[in-house]
Amino acid sequence: MLDAKRQRRHRGSPRSEAGPRRNGTPTQSRLLAVRVLERVERAGAYADIALHAALRRSRLAPVDRALATELVYGTLRWRGRLDLLLSRVLERDFATLEPLVVTLLRLGAYQIVFTRSVPDSAAVDQTVRCARALGAERATGLVNAALRRLARVHDRIPLTDLAEDPLGHLTGVLSLPPWIAERWLEIYGAEEAAMLARASNRVPPITARVNPLRSSREALIEELEPRLPDVRPCRLAPRGVVLGHRGHPARDPAFLEGRFTIQDEASQLVVAYLGPKPGERILDVCAAPGTKTTAIGEEIGDAGEIVALDRNVRRLGLVGRDARRLGLANITTCDYDATRTLRGFAAQGSFDRILVDAPCSGLGTLRRNPDARWRVRPGDPQRLAETQTAILRNAAAALRPGGVLVYSTCTLLPEENEMVVESFLSEARGFRRGPGDAAPEPTRPLVGPDGYLRCFPHLHDTDGFFAARLERCA
Repeated sequence: MLDAKRQRRHRGSPRSEAGPRRNGTPTQSRLLAVRVLERVERAGAYADIALHAALRRSRLAPVDRALATELVYGTLRWRGRLDLLLSRVLERDFATLEPLVVTLLRLGAYQIVFTRSVPDSAAVDQTVRCARALGAERATGLVNAALRRLARVHDRIPLTDLAEDPLGHLTGVLSLPPWIAERWLEIYGAEEAAMLARASNRVPPITARVNPLRSSREALIEELEPRLPDVRPCRLAPRGVVLGHRGHPARDPAFLEGRFTIQDEASQLVVAYLGPKPGERILDVCAAPGTKTTAIGEEIGDAGEIVALDRNVRRLGLVGRDARRLGLANITTCDYDATRTLRGFAAQGSFDRILVDAPCSGLGTLRRNPDARWRVRPGDPQRLAETQTAILRNAAAALRPGGVLVYSTCTLLPEENEMVVESFLSEARGFRRGPGDAAPEPTRPLVGPDGYLRCFPHLHDTDGFFAARLERCA
Protein backbone atom coordinates (compact mmCIF):
# COMPACT_ATOMS: atom_id res chain seq x y z
CA MET A 1 0.00 0.00 0.00
CA LEU A 2 2.93 2.31 -0.63
CA ASP A 3 0.96 4.55 -3.05
CA ALA A 4 -1.83 4.94 -0.51
CA LYS A 5 0.59 5.98 2.20
CA ARG A 6 2.08 8.60 -0.09
CA GLN A 7 -1.37 9.92 -0.75
CA ARG A 8 -2.14 10.05 2.97
CA ARG A 9 0.74 12.48 3.33
CA HIS A 10 -0.79 14.84 0.75
CA ARG A 11 -0.91 18.26 2.34
CA GLY A 12 -4.25 19.22 0.81
CA SER A 13 -6.34 17.40 3.45
CA PRO A 14 -7.95 20.03 5.71
CA ARG A 15 -8.76 19.32 9.33
CA SER A 16 -11.73 21.57 9.96
CA GLU A 17 -14.42 19.02 9.10
CA ALA A 18 -12.62 15.84 10.11
CA GLY A 19 -14.48 15.24 13.35
CA PRO A 20 -18.10 14.44 14.24
CA ARG A 21 -20.89 17.02 14.38
CA ARG A 22 -23.09 17.20 17.45
CA ASN A 23 -26.40 17.74 15.67
CA GLY A 24 -26.22 14.43 13.82
CA THR A 25 -26.03 15.95 10.35
CA PRO A 26 -23.10 15.39 7.99
CA THR A 27 -20.71 18.17 7.08
CA GLN A 28 -21.82 20.27 4.13
CA SER A 29 -18.56 19.65 2.30
CA ARG A 30 -19.23 15.90 2.27
CA LEU A 31 -22.85 16.33 1.23
CA LEU A 32 -21.72 18.59 -1.60
CA ALA A 33 -19.10 16.02 -2.67
CA VAL A 34 -21.67 13.21 -2.76
CA ARG A 35 -24.06 15.28 -4.84
CA VAL A 36 -21.36 16.23 -7.34
CA LEU A 37 -20.19 12.62 -7.62
CA GLU A 38 -23.81 11.55 -8.19
CA ARG A 39 -24.15 14.07 -11.02
CA VAL A 40 -20.95 12.79 -12.60
CA GLU A 41 -22.05 9.16 -12.26
CA ARG A 42 -25.72 9.42 -13.19
CA ALA A 43 -25.83 12.32 -15.66
CA GLY A 44 -22.33 12.15 -17.13
CA ALA A 45 -21.60 15.66 -15.87
CA TYR A 46 -18.06 17.00 -16.10
CA ALA A 47 -16.64 16.96 -12.59
CA ASP A 48 -14.90 20.34 -12.80
CA ILE A 49 -18.01 22.11 -14.10
CA ALA A 50 -20.36 20.40 -11.63
CA LEU A 51 -18.03 21.06 -8.70
CA HIS A 52 -17.46 24.70 -9.64
CA ALA A 53 -21.22 25.29 -9.88
CA ALA A 54 -21.89 23.59 -6.54
CA LEU A 55 -19.14 25.54 -4.77
CA ARG A 56 -20.36 28.81 -6.27
CA ARG A 57 -23.82 28.19 -4.78
CA SER A 58 -22.46 27.10 -1.41
CA ARG A 59 -21.37 29.16 1.58
CA LEU A 60 -18.49 26.91 2.51
CA ALA A 61 -15.39 28.38 4.10
CA PRO A 62 -12.19 28.09 2.03
CA VAL A 63 -10.85 25.12 4.01
CA ASP A 64 -14.15 23.27 3.58
CA ARG A 65 -14.22 24.06 -0.15
CA ALA A 66 -10.76 22.49 -0.32
CA LEU A 67 -12.03 19.37 1.46
CA ALA A 68 -14.99 19.03 -0.91
CA THR A 69 -12.67 19.44 -3.90
CA GLU A 70 -10.26 16.79 -2.64
CA LEU A 71 -13.08 14.36 -1.92
CA VAL A 72 -14.55 14.71 -5.40
CA TYR A 73 -11.31 14.48 -7.36
CA GLY A 74 -9.69 11.92 -5.08
CA THR A 75 -12.69 9.58 -5.20
CA LEU A 76 -12.79 9.79 -9.01
CA ARG A 77 -9.02 9.42 -9.34
CA TRP A 78 -8.83 6.27 -7.23
CA ARG A 79 -12.22 4.73 -8.06
CA GLY A 80 -10.70 1.60 -9.55
CA ARG A 81 -8.69 0.74 -6.45
CA LEU A 82 -11.51 1.73 -4.11
CA ASP A 83 -13.88 -0.61 -5.94
CA LEU A 84 -11.37 -3.44 -5.65
CA LEU A 85 -10.90 -2.91 -1.91
CA LEU A 86 -14.63 -2.54 -1.28
CA SER A 87 -15.36 -5.73 -3.19
CA ARG A 88 -13.12 -7.59 -0.73
CA VAL A 89 -15.02 -6.41 2.36
CA LEU A 90 -18.62 -6.45 1.14
CA GLU A 91 -20.83 -9.45 1.75
CA ARG A 92 -22.87 -8.59 -1.35
CA ASP A 93 -21.84 -8.37 -4.98
CA PHE A 94 -20.58 -4.81 -5.45
CA ALA A 95 -22.24 -4.61 -8.88
CA THR A 96 -25.72 -5.18 -7.40
CA LEU A 97 -25.71 -2.10 -5.15
CA GLU A 98 -27.74 0.97 -6.09
CA PRO A 99 -25.68 3.87 -7.49
CA LEU A 100 -26.08 6.20 -4.48
CA VAL A 101 -24.85 3.51 -2.10
CA VAL A 102 -21.86 2.84 -4.37
CA THR A 103 -21.01 6.56 -4.39
CA LEU A 104 -21.26 6.75 -0.60
CA LEU A 105 -19.03 3.71 -0.14
CA ARG A 106 -16.41 5.11 -2.51
CA LEU A 107 -16.42 8.46 -0.72
CA GLY A 108 -16.01 6.83 2.69
CA ALA A 109 -13.36 4.44 1.40
CA TYR A 110 -11.34 7.29 -0.11
CA GLN A 111 -11.18 9.02 3.26
CA ILE A 112 -10.13 5.80 5.01
CA VAL A 113 -7.51 4.71 2.50
CA PHE A 114 -6.05 7.95 1.16
CA THR A 115 -6.60 10.93 3.46
CA ARG A 116 -4.23 11.80 6.24
CA SER A 117 -6.29 13.97 8.54
CA VAL A 118 -9.70 12.30 8.64
CA PRO A 119 -9.86 9.63 11.38
CA ASP A 120 -11.33 6.33 10.22
CA SER A 121 -14.13 6.65 12.77
CA ALA A 122 -15.08 10.07 11.39
CA ALA A 123 -15.01 8.80 7.81
CA VAL A 124 -17.41 5.98 8.71
CA ASP A 125 -19.68 8.15 10.84
CA GLN A 126 -19.89 10.98 8.29
CA THR A 127 -20.64 8.60 5.41
CA VAL A 128 -23.48 7.01 7.38
CA ARG A 129 -24.84 10.48 8.14
CA CYS A 130 -24.66 11.38 4.44
CA ALA A 131 -26.63 8.23 3.60
CA ARG A 132 -29.30 9.17 6.13
CA ALA A 133 -29.45 12.80 4.96
CA LEU A 134 -29.85 11.74 1.33
CA GLY A 135 -32.75 9.37 2.04
CA ALA A 136 -30.76 6.12 2.03
CA GLU A 137 -31.55 5.12 5.63
CA ARG A 138 -32.10 1.53 4.47
CA ALA A 139 -28.41 1.31 3.47
CA THR A 140 -26.85 2.75 6.62
CA GLY A 141 -26.22 -0.68 8.16
CA LEU A 142 -24.44 -1.94 5.05
CA VAL A 143 -22.38 1.26 4.70
CA ASN A 144 -21.41 1.24 8.37
CA ALA A 145 -20.38 -2.44 8.37
CA ALA A 146 -18.45 -2.30 5.09
CA LEU A 147 -16.47 0.82 5.96
CA ARG A 148 -15.67 -0.36 9.49
CA ARG A 149 -14.31 -3.59 8.09
CA LEU A 150 -12.36 -1.71 5.40
CA ALA A 151 -10.77 0.47 8.09
CA ARG A 152 -9.58 -2.65 9.91
CA VAL A 153 -8.20 -4.67 6.99
CA HIS A 154 -7.42 -2.45 3.97
CA ASP A 155 -3.69 -2.35 4.74
CA ARG A 156 -3.61 -6.15 4.61
CA ILE A 157 -5.54 -6.70 1.38
CA PRO A 158 -3.03 -7.96 -1.23
CA LEU A 159 -2.77 -5.96 -4.46
CA THR A 160 -1.84 -7.29 -7.88
CA ASP A 161 1.84 -7.12 -8.87
CA LEU A 162 2.71 -5.44 -12.19
CA ALA A 163 5.08 -8.20 -13.27
CA GLU A 164 2.58 -10.99 -12.53
CA ASP A 165 -0.57 -9.36 -13.90
CA PRO A 166 0.00 -6.05 -15.75
CA LEU A 167 -3.68 -5.56 -16.62
CA GLY A 168 -4.84 -6.31 -13.07
CA HIS A 169 -2.23 -3.93 -11.69
CA LEU A 170 -3.26 -1.08 -13.97
CA THR A 171 -6.96 -1.54 -13.22
CA GLY A 172 -6.99 -2.55 -9.55
CA VAL A 173 -3.94 -0.71 -8.22
CA LEU A 174 -3.54 2.27 -10.58
CA SER A 175 -7.25 2.78 -11.19
CA LEU A 176 -7.62 2.63 -14.96
CA PRO A 177 -10.70 1.25 -16.72
CA PRO A 178 -9.85 -2.08 -18.39
CA TRP A 179 -10.11 -0.80 -21.96
CA ILE A 180 -7.69 2.11 -21.34
CA ALA A 181 -5.31 -0.20 -19.48
CA GLU A 182 -5.35 -2.62 -22.40
CA ARG A 183 -4.65 0.12 -24.95
CA TRP A 184 -1.81 1.61 -22.90
CA LEU A 185 -0.24 -1.82 -22.42
CA GLU A 186 -0.46 -2.38 -26.17
CA ILE A 187 1.07 1.02 -27.02
CA TYR A 188 3.67 1.49 -24.26
CA GLY A 189 4.33 -1.89 -22.63
CA ALA A 190 3.84 -2.73 -18.96
CA GLU A 191 6.55 -0.62 -17.33
CA GLU A 192 5.88 2.62 -19.20
CA ALA A 193 2.10 2.17 -19.03
CA ALA A 194 2.41 1.90 -15.24
CA MET A 195 4.62 5.02 -15.08
CA LEU A 196 2.09 6.91 -17.19
CA ALA A 197 -0.78 5.72 -14.98
CA ARG A 198 1.03 6.72 -11.78
CA ALA A 199 1.78 10.17 -13.19
CA SER A 200 -1.85 10.52 -14.27
CA ASN A 201 -2.90 9.90 -10.66
CA ARG A 202 -0.73 12.64 -9.17
CA VAL A 203 -2.29 15.98 -8.30
CA PRO A 204 -0.68 18.39 -10.79
CA PRO A 205 0.59 21.87 -9.98
CA ILE A 206 -1.24 24.86 -11.40
CA THR A 207 0.70 26.43 -14.26
CA ALA A 208 0.26 29.78 -15.95
CA ARG A 209 1.33 31.81 -18.97
CA VAL A 210 2.59 35.37 -18.53
CA ASN A 211 0.99 38.06 -20.68
CA PRO A 212 3.99 39.84 -22.27
CA LEU A 213 1.84 42.89 -22.98
CA ARG A 214 1.53 43.55 -19.24
CA SER A 215 4.49 41.84 -17.53
CA SER A 216 7.52 39.61 -17.96
CA ARG A 217 8.10 36.17 -16.52
CA GLU A 218 10.72 37.49 -14.10
CA ALA A 219 8.53 40.37 -12.95
CA LEU A 220 5.49 38.12 -12.54
CA ILE A 221 7.42 35.60 -10.43
CA GLU A 222 8.71 38.40 -8.23
CA GLU A 223 5.18 39.76 -7.83
CA LEU A 224 3.58 36.39 -7.05
CA GLU A 225 6.22 34.95 -4.71
CA PRO A 226 4.89 36.56 -1.49
CA ARG A 227 1.41 35.12 -2.21
CA LEU A 228 2.41 31.90 -3.99
CA PRO A 229 5.78 30.89 -2.47
CA ASP A 230 6.17 27.81 -4.72
CA VAL A 231 6.17 29.87 -7.94
CA ARG A 232 8.96 29.10 -10.41
CA PRO A 233 9.64 29.14 -14.19
CA CYS A 234 8.37 26.28 -16.32
CA ARG A 235 11.09 24.02 -17.65
CA LEU A 236 10.11 24.12 -21.34
CA ALA A 237 7.51 26.79 -22.11
CA PRO A 238 9.30 30.17 -22.47
CA ARG A 239 6.40 32.14 -20.99
CA GLY A 240 5.32 29.47 -18.52
CA VAL A 241 5.23 29.74 -14.74
CA VAL A 242 4.54 26.94 -12.24
CA LEU A 243 2.33 28.36 -9.48
CA GLY A 244 2.37 25.28 -7.22
CA HIS A 245 -0.52 23.61 -5.40
CA ARG A 246 -1.51 26.34 -2.95
CA GLY A 247 -3.57 29.49 -3.16
CA HIS A 248 -6.34 30.62 -5.50
CA PRO A 249 -4.57 32.00 -8.61
CA ALA A 250 -7.81 32.90 -10.40
CA ARG A 251 -8.58 35.34 -7.57
CA ASP A 252 -5.10 36.85 -7.54
CA PRO A 253 -4.83 40.55 -8.48
CA ALA A 254 -2.26 39.73 -11.16
CA PHE A 255 -4.75 37.36 -12.82
CA LEU A 256 -7.68 39.75 -12.52
CA GLU A 257 -5.57 42.55 -14.01
CA GLY A 258 -4.54 40.39 -16.98
CA ARG A 259 -0.90 39.70 -16.22
CA PHE A 260 -1.24 35.92 -16.52
CA THR A 261 -3.54 33.15 -17.71
CA ILE A 262 -3.85 29.67 -16.20
CA GLN A 263 -2.66 27.17 -18.82
CA ASP A 264 -0.84 23.83 -18.71
CA GLU A 265 2.72 23.88 -19.98
CA ALA A 266 2.02 21.39 -22.77
CA SER A 267 -0.87 23.53 -24.01
CA GLN A 268 1.50 26.51 -24.13
CA LEU A 269 3.99 24.48 -26.14
CA VAL A 270 1.35 23.72 -28.79
CA VAL A 271 1.08 27.47 -29.46
CA ALA A 272 4.87 27.74 -29.54
CA TYR A 273 4.86 24.88 -32.08
CA LEU A 274 2.44 26.87 -34.27
CA GLY A 275 4.97 29.74 -34.14
CA PRO A 276 2.67 32.78 -34.62
CA LYS A 277 4.42 35.95 -35.80
CA PRO A 278 3.48 39.64 -35.38
CA GLY A 279 1.04 40.87 -38.00
CA GLU A 280 -0.15 37.44 -39.17
CA ARG A 281 -3.74 36.38 -39.83
CA ILE A 282 -4.50 33.19 -37.92
CA LEU A 283 -7.51 30.87 -37.72
CA ASP A 284 -8.35 28.89 -34.56
CA VAL A 285 -11.13 26.52 -35.55
CA CYS A 286 -11.98 24.95 -32.16
CA ALA A 287 -11.19 27.95 -30.00
CA ALA A 288 -13.31 27.80 -26.83
CA PRO A 289 -12.59 28.44 -24.03
CA GLY A 290 -9.80 30.47 -25.63
CA THR A 291 -6.63 29.67 -23.72
CA LYS A 292 -4.61 29.01 -26.87
CA THR A 293 -6.45 31.76 -28.78
CA THR A 294 -5.37 34.43 -26.34
CA ALA A 295 -1.82 33.04 -26.27
CA ILE A 296 -1.70 33.55 -30.04
CA GLY A 297 -3.18 37.02 -29.63
CA GLU A 298 -0.39 38.00 -27.26
CA GLU A 299 2.19 36.97 -29.88
CA ILE A 300 0.82 38.59 -33.06
CA GLY A 301 0.18 42.09 -31.69
CA ASP A 302 -2.33 44.71 -32.79
CA ALA A 303 -1.37 44.40 -36.45
CA GLY A 304 -2.34 40.73 -36.47
CA GLU A 305 -5.77 39.12 -36.47
CA ILE A 306 -7.20 35.91 -35.05
CA VAL A 307 -10.51 34.47 -36.17
CA ALA A 308 -11.73 32.17 -33.40
CA LEU A 309 -14.44 29.64 -34.27
CA ASP A 310 -16.44 27.33 -32.04
CA ARG A 311 -19.87 25.78 -32.30
CA ASN A 312 -20.60 26.23 -28.58
CA VAL A 313 -21.91 29.79 -28.24
CA ARG A 314 -21.77 29.84 -24.44
CA ARG A 315 -18.16 28.66 -24.29
CA LEU A 316 -17.23 30.99 -27.15
CA GLY A 317 -18.23 33.86 -24.89
CA LEU A 318 -15.35 32.88 -22.60
CA VAL A 319 -12.91 33.73 -25.41
CA GLY A 320 -14.14 37.32 -25.57
CA ARG A 321 -14.18 37.64 -21.79
CA ASP A 322 -10.57 36.50 -21.49
CA ALA A 323 -9.48 38.71 -24.38
CA ARG A 324 -10.87 41.75 -22.57
CA ARG A 325 -9.14 40.77 -19.32
CA LEU A 326 -5.82 40.48 -21.15
CA GLY A 327 -6.23 43.69 -23.16
CA LEU A 328 -6.44 41.98 -26.57
CA ALA A 329 -8.36 43.65 -29.40
CA ASN A 330 -7.15 41.41 -32.24
CA ILE A 331 -9.59 38.47 -31.74
CA THR A 332 -12.82 38.03 -33.71
CA THR A 333 -15.15 35.26 -32.52
CA CYS A 334 -17.79 33.44 -34.55
CA ASP A 335 -20.00 30.50 -33.64
CA TYR A 336 -19.39 28.01 -36.42
CA ASP A 337 -19.18 24.23 -36.70
CA ALA A 338 -15.87 23.44 -38.39
CA THR A 339 -17.07 19.97 -39.40
CA ARG A 340 -18.90 21.93 -42.13
CA THR A 341 -17.05 23.42 -45.07
CA LEU A 342 -15.39 26.78 -44.45
CA ARG A 343 -15.67 27.76 -48.09
CA GLY A 344 -18.41 30.34 -47.54
CA PHE A 345 -16.83 31.58 -44.33
CA ALA A 346 -13.12 31.82 -45.03
CA ALA A 347 -11.70 32.39 -48.48
CA GLN A 348 -9.41 29.64 -49.69
CA GLY A 349 -5.80 30.28 -48.70
CA SER A 350 -6.62 33.35 -46.61
CA PHE A 351 -4.79 32.48 -43.36
CA ASP A 352 -1.06 32.45 -42.59
CA ARG A 353 -1.41 29.86 -39.83
CA ILE A 354 -4.21 27.64 -38.58
CA LEU A 355 -4.63 25.86 -35.27
CA VAL A 356 -6.82 22.77 -35.18
CA ASP A 357 -6.97 21.92 -31.48
CA ALA A 358 -9.46 19.18 -32.14
CA PRO A 359 -12.13 17.83 -29.77
CA CYS A 360 -10.76 14.58 -28.37
CA SER A 361 -11.12 11.97 -25.64
CA GLY A 362 -8.89 14.02 -23.31
CA LEU A 363 -7.06 10.97 -21.98
CA GLY A 364 -3.84 12.97 -21.67
CA THR A 365 -5.42 15.16 -18.97
CA LEU A 366 -6.44 12.48 -16.46
CA ARG A 367 -4.40 14.07 -13.68
CA ARG A 368 -6.52 17.24 -14.00
CA ASN A 369 -9.76 15.57 -15.11
CA PRO A 370 -9.91 12.19 -13.35
CA ASP A 371 -13.56 11.69 -14.34
CA ALA A 372 -12.56 11.45 -18.03
CA ARG A 373 -11.27 7.91 -17.58
CA TRP A 374 -14.75 6.75 -16.51
CA ARG A 375 -16.74 8.95 -18.92
CA VAL A 376 -14.93 8.06 -22.17
CA ARG A 377 -16.13 4.79 -23.75
CA PRO A 378 -14.10 2.32 -25.85
CA GLY A 379 -15.77 3.39 -29.10
CA ASP A 380 -15.36 7.13 -28.51
CA PRO A 381 -11.82 7.56 -29.92
CA GLN A 382 -12.76 6.11 -33.30
CA ARG A 383 -15.96 8.17 -33.41
CA LEU A 384 -14.00 11.29 -32.51
CA ALA A 385 -11.40 10.50 -35.19
CA GLU A 386 -14.08 10.93 -37.85
CA THR A 387 -14.90 14.39 -36.49
CA GLN A 388 -11.23 15.29 -36.19
CA THR A 389 -10.55 14.26 -39.79
CA ALA A 390 -13.46 16.36 -41.08
CA ILE A 391 -12.30 19.44 -39.15
CA LEU A 392 -8.70 19.05 -40.31
CA ARG A 393 -9.75 18.65 -43.93
CA ASN A 394 -12.01 21.72 -43.86
CA ALA A 395 -9.51 23.91 -42.04
CA ALA A 396 -6.64 23.02 -44.37
CA ALA A 397 -8.44 24.56 -47.34
CA ALA A 398 -8.19 28.00 -45.70
CA LEU A 399 -4.36 27.90 -45.36
CA ARG A 400 -2.28 29.97 -47.77
CA PRO A 401 0.59 28.40 -49.74
CA GLY A 402 3.68 28.40 -47.51
CA GLY A 403 1.50 28.56 -44.39
CA VAL A 404 1.60 26.33 -41.31
CA LEU A 405 -1.21 24.29 -39.76
CA VAL A 406 -0.88 22.61 -36.37
CA TYR A 407 -3.19 19.73 -35.51
CA SER A 408 -3.22 18.98 -31.78
CA THR A 409 -5.06 16.92 -29.17
CA CYS A 410 -4.77 16.29 -25.44
CA THR A 411 -5.02 12.54 -25.82
CA LEU A 412 -2.48 9.71 -26.18
CA LEU A 413 -4.24 7.32 -28.56
CA PRO A 414 -2.90 6.84 -32.12
CA GLU A 415 -6.39 6.63 -33.62
CA GLU A 416 -6.97 10.28 -32.66
CA ASN A 417 -3.42 11.42 -33.41
CA GLU A 418 -1.00 9.85 -35.88
CA MET A 419 -3.71 7.95 -37.75
CA VAL A 420 -5.79 11.10 -38.34
CA VAL A 421 -2.77 13.01 -39.66
CA GLU A 422 -1.53 10.17 -41.87
CA SER A 423 -5.01 9.72 -43.31
CA PHE A 424 -5.19 13.44 -44.11
CA LEU A 425 -1.73 13.50 -45.73
CA SER A 426 -2.57 10.47 -47.85
CA GLU A 427 -5.46 12.30 -49.51
CA ALA A 428 -4.52 16.00 -49.31
CA ARG A 429 -2.58 17.55 -52.16
CA GLY A 430 0.21 19.99 -51.50
CA PHE A 431 0.68 19.27 -47.79
CA ARG A 432 3.65 17.77 -46.01
CA ARG A 433 4.69 17.12 -42.45
CA GLY A 434 7.04 19.85 -41.24
CA PRO A 435 10.59 18.63 -40.53
CA GLY A 436 11.46 18.36 -36.86
CA ASP A 437 14.59 20.50 -37.15
CA ALA A 438 12.45 23.35 -38.52
CA ALA A 439 10.19 23.40 -35.45
CA PRO A 440 10.38 26.51 -33.23
CA GLU A 441 13.27 26.26 -30.77
CA PRO A 442 11.37 25.66 -27.47
CA THR A 443 9.56 22.65 -28.92
CA ARG A 444 12.42 20.80 -30.62
CA PRO A 445 13.28 18.57 -27.63
CA LEU A 446 9.70 17.24 -27.76
CA VAL A 447 9.63 16.43 -31.47
CA GLY A 448 10.39 12.80 -32.26
CA PRO A 449 12.14 11.31 -35.32
CA ASP A 450 8.74 10.99 -36.99
CA GLY A 451 8.25 14.77 -36.78
CA TYR A 452 5.45 14.74 -34.20
CA LEU A 453 5.45 16.65 -30.91
CA ARG A 454 4.50 14.64 -27.83
CA CYS A 455 4.28 15.60 -24.15
CA PHE A 456 3.72 13.05 -21.37
CA PRO A 457 2.86 13.39 -17.67
CA HIS A 458 5.48 10.82 -16.65
CA LEU A 459 8.27 12.31 -18.79
CA HIS A 460 7.65 16.06 -18.77
CA ASP A 461 5.33 16.69 -15.80
CA THR A 462 2.77 18.16 -18.20
CA ASP A 463 -0.58 17.05 -19.52
CA GLY A 464 -0.37 14.53 -22.33
CA PHE A 465 -0.46 16.29 -25.71
CA PHE A 466 0.12 15.40 -29.34
CA ALA A 467 0.74 17.86 -32.18
CA ALA A 468 1.59 17.65 -35.87
CA ARG A 469 3.01 20.62 -37.82
CA LEU A 470 1.83 20.56 -41.42
CA GLU A 471 3.02 22.87 -44.18
CA ARG A 472 1.26 23.79 -47.39
CA CYS A 473 3.70 23.79 -50.27
CA ALA A 474 4.18 27.16 -51.96
